[in-house]
Amino acid sequence: QVQLVESGGGLVQAGGSLRLSCAASGRTFSNHAMGWFRQAPGKEREIVAAVTWNGANTYHADSVKGRFTISRDDAKNTVYLQMNSLKPEDTAVYYCARASTGTYRQYPSGYDYWGQGTQVTVSS
Repeated sequence: QVQLVESGGGLVQAGGSLRLSCAASGRTFSNHAMGWFRQAPGKEREIVAAVTWNGANTYHADSVKGRFTISRDDAKNTVYLQMNSLKPEDTAVYYCARASTGTYRQYPSGYDYWGQGTQVTVSS
């Protein structure tokens, strides 16, 4: 069993920054790609960023490219999402997820374990 626990969400003004963390338990973290998704009220869950099992390749959605950065620290079993220049449209619940393989997928069906989510609210 893998448990994912997100932290770092909160309320921030537009233009501000937050750093989300996702701590994973279990020994299978390092062999799997990891992703961050978000879901705003009334909208479908969408991918924000993902990183391959070895950190060599990353993906960032067009809406966050240049502002958000995903990274991982396998020694700490933790994946991060640095969010800069936040906008009100970034407001959502952010979820960490483990991909079922070492390569990332852009859709939720490619992920087998999920965290409980952390709320990010950006005020204008």
